Amino acid sequence: MALAVSLLLLSPFFIATAKTKKIKKVKAKDNPPAFAAFSAPLSNEDRLHQALARLTFGARAGDLEQLRETGLEKWLEQQLHPEKLPENPLLAERLAPLASLGLSIHETYTHYPPPRMIAAVARGTGTLPDDPELRAIVVRLADRYLQKKPLPAAAAINPTDDADLDLKFKLSDILTEQQIDILQNGKPDEKRQVLASIPPGKRLDFAWALRRPQRQQLYALSPVPLRRDLMLSISPQNVVASDLSEGKILRAIYSNRQLQELLVDFWFNHFNVFLNKGADRYLLPAYERDTIRPHVLGKFYDLLLATAKSPAMLFYLDNWQSVAPEADRYRKRKRGLNENYGRELLELHTLGVDGGYTQKDVIEVARCFTGWTIANPRKGSGFEYNDKVHDHGPKMVLGHRIPAGGGMSDGLRVLEILAHHPATAHFISLRLAQRFVADDPPPSLVNRMAATFRKSGGDLRQVMETMLYSGEFWSAGAYHAKVKTPFEMVVSAVRATNADVTSAFLLENELQRLGEPLYRKIEPTGYSSANAEWVSSAALLDRMNFALALARNRVPGVKVNVAAWQALAENNPLSLASEILEQSPSDQTKAAIENMLAAPDLQKQNPRNRDREKGSLVAGLTLGSPEFQRR
Repeated sequence: MALAVSLLLLSPFFIATAKTKKIKKVKAKDNPPAFAAFSAPLSNEDRLHQALARLTFGARAGDLEQLRETGLEKWLEQQLHPEKLPENPLLAERLAPLASLGLSIHETYTHYPPPRMIAAVARGTGTLPDDPELRAIVVRLADRYLQKKPLPAAAAINPTDDADLDLKFKLSDILTEQQIDILQNGKPDEKRQVLASIPPGKRLDFAWALRRPQRQQLYALSPVPLRRDLMLSISPQNVVASDLSEGKILRAIYSNRQLQELLVDFWFNHFNVFLNKGADRYLLPAYERDTIRPHVLGKFYDLLLATAKSPAMLFYLDNWQSVAPEADRYRKRKRGLNENYGRELLELHTLGVDGGYTQKDVIEVARCFTGWTIANPRKGSGFEYNDKVHDHGPKMVLGHRIPAGGGMSDGLRVLEILAHHPATAHFISLRLAQRFVADDPPPSLVNRMAATFRKSGGDLRQVMETMLYSGEFWSAGAYHAKVKTPFEMVVSAVRATNADVTSAFLLENELQRLGEPLYRKIEPTGYSSANAEWVSSAALLDRMNFALALARNRVPGVKVNVAAWQALAENNPLSLASEILEQSPSDQTKAAIENMLAAPDLQKQNPRNRDREKGSLVAGLTLGSPEFQRR
C-alpha cells in the first residue's frame, strides 16, 4: 500500500493536480453537443505529448523523458515564467553573428545604408557613416556609381548593377589558384571549406572580387559572417531582413523558453507588420525585440500601448502621416486624416470584427491618434507626439465622451477603453484558444479565459494559465486537432532530427516556398492558424519534399546525423519512425514506409548505398507523415 501511494505521488498526473493549480474537469453540459470531445480527458502519457506538441515548437530527442522527470506542473510553471528558466548557451552562439538584431533603429539605418544613402554620397550630398568599415562599404558602393556613364538627374540608379564595371579586386590576390579552381569546379563541401578559410579581414575584398550573380550563388555555401558580407556588398538593407528571419528560426529551434517563443510568434502575428513596406525593413527588428517580446506575458494594455507607439506600426498603417484636417489647411501636400490604424485597432487588435463598433467609431479613433508620429532619423526615428497636427476637438468613442483639448491623452484614453472592453477580453481569448487548442474551441474555455482577462485587468499570463490548466486543453477534442503552419513544421522537423543548424538561411527560403515567408504577410491580419489554410495536396507534397531533403542532409547549413539512423533502420525501420515521433507511427505511415522500402529502385542499389538511403528515407517519410504534420 505504501509503495502504491509513493508511486502515485510521483506520477505526472498527480504532480499536475496535487497543488493549488489543478486541471479543471469539463462537464459535457458545459458545451453544446458538438464539443463533446472536449469533455473526454487524455491519458497521463498523452498529456505529456500534448504539452510538447502545443507548448513547444516540437519535441527534441530526450524532451519527453525530461518532461517525465520534471513533472508536468513544474514544467508548465517554468514555461509560464521564462525569466527564471536558464537559456540554452548554444542559442547565444548561433545568434552572435546576426549583428543587426541588437541595434537601435538609428544604428540600423547607419550600419546598413539604404541605396538612396549610397547614391547621395556618390553625388556628394550625403553623409558617410562614422564606423570605419561601414564608411569603406559606402565609399566603395558610391565609387561604383562614379564609374558609370553620367545619368540624368531623375534617372533611377541601381547600386547592385555591376555588369558594366571593372572589378576593383582580383580573386588571385585573395585565393590560391587551387582554391579558385575549387570554387569554380569543386563539390559543394569542397567549396564550403574554401569559403570558411577566408580570413575575416579579406571577406569584403573577396566579395568585391566577384560579380553579383557569383556572390548570390555562394550565399548558401558560405559561413554566416561571409554570407552577410556578400549580401552587404549587394543590398545592405537585405542583411537586416535576413538577420531577423534567421534569428526567429534559431530561437524557435534552440531556445529553452519555448512557450515564450510561441507567444512572440503569436503576438507578432496578431499585431502584424509587413517587412517589405519601405522603412519597416529597418524598423521591424526593434519592433519584435522591444515592443512584442517584453510584453507577451504581461498586461494587454502595455502591449497595446507599445504597438500603438511603435514606429513600425505607425509606418505600416500610415498613422505617422495622419493629421487633423485643420492642420492641413496651409500645407502644399495634403495628408489629412488616415483611418487605417483606427480600423485595424478596433477590428484586428482589440474588439474583433463583431465587437460592436461602427464606422463613426473608426473615424473618432483616428482623430484621437492624430499627432502620433515618428521622429526624424536624426532624433533616432522613435515615437514622437506632434501636438500641432492633433485634432483637439471633442470625440465620442464607443459611447465614451473624450473632451476637447486632450492632446496625446486622447489616444491613451482610447487604448484604456479598448483594453478593458468585454469584447476585447472575448476576442483575445478566442484568438489564443484558436492558436493553442483548436480552430473551433469550446465556448466554455473561451468564456473562462475572457472572465480571467476581465478580472485580472488583461493579465496575459493569467489568461494563459486559465487555458493551460483547463480540462479542454488536455482533452481528446484538442489532441492532434491543429495542423502545423509551415514555420512550425520546418522548425519541428529540425528539432525532431536533433539537427545542428549553423546557418538558417536556407530554412528561411524553404518557408517562402512552403507559403509562409517570415515577416512578409502583407495584410494586417497576419497568417492564419486555421487548418484549412495549410492543407492541400500541393502543400503536403512540398512538405514531404522538404522532409526528405532534410533527412538526406541536402539543406545547407543544417546537419543531421544520418549515420545514427542507419543501424535503427536496418534492424527495424519502424523503430526509427517511433523514435522521431516519440510514439508508434499510424498504420498509414507504417504502410507507406514498408512500401517505399520494398520499392524496386531501392532494392536495385548496392547494399551500402541502400542501407544509407534506408535511414534517410524512413526519417523523411516520418517527417512528412500525416501525424507529424499535426500538433
